[in-house]
Amino acid sequence: MTILAMDQGTTSSRALVFSDDLGVQATAQHEFPQHFPQSGWVEHDPNDIWTSSAGTARAAIEKAGAPRIDAIGITNQRETVVIWDRRTGQPIHRAIVWQDRRTADLCARLRDEGAEDQVTDTTGLLLDPYFSATKIAWLLDTVDGARDRAASGDLAFGTIDSFLIWKLTGGRSHVTDATNASRTLLYDIRKGDWSDDMCRLFGVPRALLPEVKDSADDFGTTRPDLFGREIPITGVAGDQQAATVGQACFTPGMMKSTYGTGCFALLNTGDQAVRSKNRLLTTIAYRLDGKATYALEGSIFIAGAVVQWLRDGLKLIREAKETQALSARADDSQQVIMVPAFTGLGAPHWAPHARGAVFGLTRNTGPAEFARAALESVGFQTRDLLQAMRADWPGAGDAVLRVDGGMTASEPAMQFLADILGAPVDRPRNTETTAQGAAWLAGYRAGLCPPPDEYAKAWRLDRRFEPRMSEEDRDRRYSAWQRAVQAVLSV
Repeated sequence: MTILAMDQGTTSSRALVFSDDLGVQATAQHEFPQHFPQSGWVEHDPNDIWTSSAGTARAAIEKAGAPRIDAIGITNQRETVVIWDRRTGQPIHRAIVWQDRRTADLCARLRDEGAEDQVTDTTGLLLDPYFSATKIAWLLDTVDGARDRAASGDLAFGTIDSFLIWKLTGGRSHVTDATNASRTLLYDIRKGDWSDDMCRLFGVPRALLPEVKDSADDFGTTRPDLFGREIPITGVAGDQQAATVGQACFTPGMMKSTYGTGCFALLNTGDQAVRSKNRLLTTIAYRLDGKATYALEGSIFIAGAVVQWLRDGLKLIREAKETQALSARADDSQQVIMVPAFTGLGAPHWAPHARGAVFGLTRNTGPAEFARAALESVGFQTRDLLQAMRADWPGAGDAVLRVDGGMTASEPAMQFLADILGAPVDRPRNTETTAQGAAWLAGYRAGLCPPPDEYAKAWRLDRRFEPRMSEEDRDRRYSAWQRAVQAVLSV
């Protein structure tokens, strides 16, 4: 029994082949171009997303020895918007990426009109360009004839999972799962359906929207020409929710934080959709057998992307892995602080117009200090999130943070994270938790994988990072970070 997990991310598409015990048999990855047409705008070509996803799936299957694939699970960058023609399958515009800030003024206007309380009550989210609805409205109002075509049912909207499923099934399935739907600003997370009120507020016709299913469900079967035969697609979740499943965070009070392009921390709150008093998000962690499990989420827009900036923007490194050794050479007497607000600040600030800054520069500041400040910025931002979570939900107080994603390979970054949090940080043996979560969902629906409680017993620790920093030093460093953030917000 073999499961294919398609992991479509912000900068690359990946595919992994898992055995039924969720061991990785093969993997393939392909980066695709990023498009930045204006400051604060981020776009992808949906055809690049499709060809890279299909190509890596075929490559991974071939690397694994061309086994029989029994089920497919999909996990994806969330909130990114694609609208396409139902007849031709062709997108009407490039995809607008979750990082994109072009609709900040629309969000501000709706907030000034007093709409945010209703939005938060219904969707669990805030009025921010991060989410899908204002991006959809922008496309409908900008692309010639799009609004009329959407109202008449000629167009389809989807987050990336929906678009991939449409392509995989040859246009037979226009579906999504509850986790992705919960990121659109259009979904009532308590009623479990699209909200007519939200559709009216944002001017999005319901005819445009996909059917919403459980995270482990029947999403359709692939075209036989893609992989040699029809294969059922039986698991779908947005990337952060898939990582929550992959980390086996099935018990209320469990927390995970994924460090990819951005950083996303989720706290399982069980059947309680907790409304945050600290500008966190209330979201669906997963939906199984018709029952939603909720989470509090804090979103950081720039985590691993700050290392990409060191590589591609400043040319200080050639490969991301060089950051670890470079940061170790930093001068301890310098306290350089980097606030990487390249696309605004996420939770708990939600300041889309904020931009990045570096503080504490001296004549002796060089690449090593920049590298250390970049890694430490991720720890500081994570502390912002965890403090807000603990204030919102007392059950988070004693939780150990489980981490995953590419940046967890950096020992200095993870040690600083434990230091600045003043709490243990657990890194699992398998850091492919996002893809593994998608594979488990698919396998669970297909009867190949065990139920949640049995699956959770298989989680294995690689290393626990214990805090070493003194409380006095921790508080001093964090206070300096808070002053730096306030300076960025005041500009």
